[in-house]
Amino acid sequence: MIEEVNLESPKSIQNNSDSASLLYLFGNFLKIGSTAFGGFMALVSVIEDVIVGKRQLLTHEDMLDGISLASVLPGPVAANVVAYVGYRLRGGIGALVTATAVLIPSFILVVGLTIAYLQAGEIPAVNRVFAGFIPAVVAIIINAAIRMSKKAIKGWREVSLAVVAAILLKTIGGFYITLIVILGAGVIGWICFRGKVTRSFRENPPPQATTPLEIKKIAIPLVILAVILLLSLLPLPLGEDSLAKLFVTFSGMSLMLFGGGYVFIPMIQEVVVNNYGWVTQTEFSNAIAMGQITPGPILISAAFIGYVVKGFAGALVSTVAIFFPPGLLMVTLSHLLDRIKYSVVIQAALQGIRPAVIGMIFTAAIVVGQTAQLHWASLVIFVASLAAILKLRLEVVLIIPLAGLIGLFLY
Repeated sequence: MIEEVNLESPKSIQNNSDSASLLYLFGNFLKIGSTAFGGFMALVSVIEDVIVGKRQLLTHEDMLDGISLASVLPGPVAANVVAYVGYRLRGGIGALVTATAVLIPSFILVVGLTIAYLQAGEIPAVNRVFAGFIPAVVAIIINAAIRMSKKAIKGWREVSLAVVAAILLKTIGGFYITLIVILGAGVIGWICFRGKVTRSFRENPPPQATTPLEIKKIAIPLVILAVILLLSLLPLPLGEDSLAKLFVTFSGMSLMLFGGGYVFIPMIQEVVVNNYGWVTQTEFSNAIAMGQITPGPILISAAFIGYVVKGFAGALVSTVAIFFPPGLLMVTLSHLLDRIKYSVVIQAALQGIRPAVIGMIFTAAIVVGQTAQLHWASLVIFVASLAAILKLRLEVVLIIPLAGLIGLFLY
């Protein structure tokens, strides 16, 4: 066990953080990062099962708050939620540990596949294995949504918010609809639930902050992020193929990414293919494919581009640049959220936002499910995975690789 260190974790979760050492976080998030195939909601769902369901280190409300915040901030949603969980449990160092651990498996796989691709000229065929992943991912996402809904959905208002959010996201979609849904749900929550929250606070006064808010903890990271963004916009005399150029380019783009990895793909393509010519269009398409067939966030594709430009060092710099700035912003605003969440306005708004997020999660299950093969094996794997989670209580991190193995034989 790692010795206790003063990591300045939020006071409200210090009891939980005592049972989650840095070693525990690193080991579990390394395992999660090795098996969380299927996009950001699959990764979030596995985290919810391990951290909330099995260990009860955070509450469902904590997870929903993190997803809500990550959904409206720039950067990859999955990586931002991972940083949020690490921060909630062990402060800033916890965020760094969880984010690093969850990215290591994907980074190693992408670099390995990149080396093989550059030598052989093609990606090995693994279609049947990955076809087996998809139904299992759908089962994991549905299980997470069911678990969260038990606490967040208590009446017809919450049901309505979840249904409307799901319909809007499924029929229209996109970042702006996501933003409108979350902000609109927050306003509706304030209108509908502020009286209930006020009465609850009168009966059970919320805990008061015991330490003053240190402005520098918010101001310094925001200044750093502003400098990073400014550097990416200025025509600096950096070598076109230098590590500095890779870092400035990817870190600047990461702070302009809203709406998830798939929305980010056209921006990356314009910069790395058309502007700088770092990779060809074919190489870029293969980079995105590698991001999809490896666990973790799709933006790990940046490692492929960095490797082509500057070898292993380029891959490492590009990966850090694409994930670090939005992660730092997420942790900074999480610190602020922890300070204001006990206000009547915030609590009432969150009671509206949480059901909407659950509706979005159900939509994610539908969208992922539509990519599954129309084959009897897909139904078998889905039903078996759901039963293994709900009835057998099998660890979620084991289900996806087992589903891939089954898919290898059934498809």
